[in-house]
Amino acid sequence: MKRAVVVLIAMACAFSAAHAQNYPSRLVRIISPAAAGGAADILSRVIAFKLSESWGQQVQVDNRPGAGGIIGSDVVAKAPPDGYTLLMAFTSHVTNPTLQPKLPYDTLNAFAPVSMVAVAPSVLVVHPSLPVRSVRDLIAFAKRRPGELDYGSAGTGTATHLAALMFSAMTGVIIEHVPYRGGAPALNDLLGGQVSLMFGNVASSMAFIRAGRLRPLAVTSARRAAVLPRVPTMAEAGLPDYEALAWFALLAPARTPGQVINKLNSEVVAILQHSDMKERLQALGIELMPSSPAELNDYIRAEIVKWDKVIKQLGITPKQ
Repeated sequence: MKRAVVVLIAMACAFSAAHAQNYPSRLVRIISPAAAGGAADILSRVIAFKLSESWGQQVQVDNRPGAGGIIGSDVVAKAPPDGYTLLMAFTSHVTNPTLQPKLPYDTLNAFAPVSMVAVAPSVLVVHPSLPVRSVRDLIAFAKRRPGELDYGSAGTGTATHLAALMFSAMTGVIIEHVPYRGGAPALNDLLGGQVSLMFGNVASSMAFIRAGRLRPLAVTSARRAAVLPRVPTMAEAGLPDYEALAWFALLAPARTPGQVINKLNSEVVAILQHSDMKERLQALGIELMPSSPAELNDYIRAEIVKWDKVIKQLGITPKQ
């Protein structure tokens, strides 16, 4: 019996090693659980393009927006653990366990970390018709008209939502939340005047800021964004303890062979360290941050604990 078990283990290891050597031998999908046009989509497409070049094998982005990233994440959680279905996770990945206690997957045990990809600040933008030109103007306007202003977000629990909740909690203003199935549709409605403001990602907001179709009031990082040098930080605008960053990371289904995870990690890290990649994405306000799988695992676990405390302290619910 023991000999049979040893043989089976040896065969499994040999199969795993062979699988890793031949990987990838067919189409690889990166599931972006957000709408096209946002930072998660941009990063997914850049990495997919570079992996396709490196491997000579097609890597395709599949947008599955909705429910704060849960719909797309569930696709990956239930996919075969072979490295052919990957997830571009973002901030809501670590807030959903608290906001959505009946998730269709186990956040900590359904995924295998590959690498951290990037962090990015948001920018507080308003429709030009709103008669405010600074954060102080916005606070004063909102306090004169409590509940009249609304803001779009990429969905409940996303970085765009949490940034607005932090702003509301720190200033005492009342603004109504309008969640969307991703940052791009929220931005479209802001451009159309259906919502008043948004904590949008810098990458997708830049073109509209330059065209004068959106008015930037502040960025959510601790220092000014290089691409928006004239836009103050929230601290400079009067909220000294305010900082909110979005993060993005690549995950695979749990039980994906270690050799495949390591191959993916080495490829992604190499891509993110290219100088042209850094320059291209820094121009969009995105800072690349490659990591090891272990570092990403520790980060996700720490973020779940951190946001669990914040969400409970602020009394945030899925309907807010």
